[in-house]
Amino acid sequence: MPEGRLAVSRPFLVGIQLPEVEREVRWPELQAMALLAEDVGFDSVWVGDHLLYRSDAGARGPWEAWSVLAALGAVTKRVLVGPLVASTSFHSPAMLAKKAATVDEISDGRLIVSLGAGWNRTEYDAFGFSFDHRASRFEEAFTIIRSLLQGDKVDFEGAYYTIEGCELLPRPRIGGPPLMIGSQGPRVLRAALPHVDMWNAWHAWYGNTPEGLAPMMDRIDRICVEVGRDPQEVARTVAVMIEAPGGTGRAPSPRTVAPGRKAMPWSEVSTIRASS
Repeated sequence: MPEGRLAVSRPFLVGIQLPEVEREVRWPELQAMALLAEDVGFDSVWVGDHLLYRSDAGARGPWEAWSVLAALGAVTKRVLVGPLVASTSFHSPAMLAKKAATVDEISDGRLIVSLGAGWNRTEYDAFGFSFDHRASRFEEAFTIIRSLLQGDKVDFEGAYYTIEGCELLPRPRIGGPPLMIGSQGPRVLRAALPHVDMWNAWHAWYGNTPEGLAPMMDRIDRICVEVGRDPQEVARTVAVMIEAPGGTGRAPSPRTVAPGRKAMPWSEVSTIRASS
């Protein structure tokens, strides 16, 4: 990882994701959870960037992610904060970069800008966002976002986005906040891996097991080499669904899931960490 982008003083960092749609959680409880996570020693706090889910159990939705991240950045002092992950197609790319720069400022440089192409068609249709050509839209959006966060003045004309003379003022911190890609799609990975600091795997993608994770890590190494990036320059992060002592089988959020996947007992989580 580029020097100064993210200081890591231990072999690995451990974070938590706040509730998304498992149940309705109001801001006072979200704040209390984040402050407790910081107090007990977690390194990061994450929120899902989604708008609406529908299932047989009914409709559910979380609070808007960037507003929550700004609030978390203001009330916490030490933990890293970030979306897991932000859909580039929920905002114009330049506006998303503006939001990210603002949250990074509020949090005193503790934001990780985690991006993806989106997948949940329900929220796209409900909120009026285009669901077509998601990889192509991501390629254009990612170019705009990373360029603006690096402090560049950007002119861009593409098939989906056009901006003229755009720049972020006040300017983001030098070099911009760290970038992370949360995707397993080949086109998205090829667009992002030459530039990002980190890659993230959602637990369902690898079956929530060390055995399932290993081939995914090899694939990231292979694509890095193909796009001219040293694999050692891209930090690996994984979302692990765990069952803590006394847990009673929390219902998962209605996200992309692997059939039959289970929560991992807390005692086995170190195996995943060692693999990553």
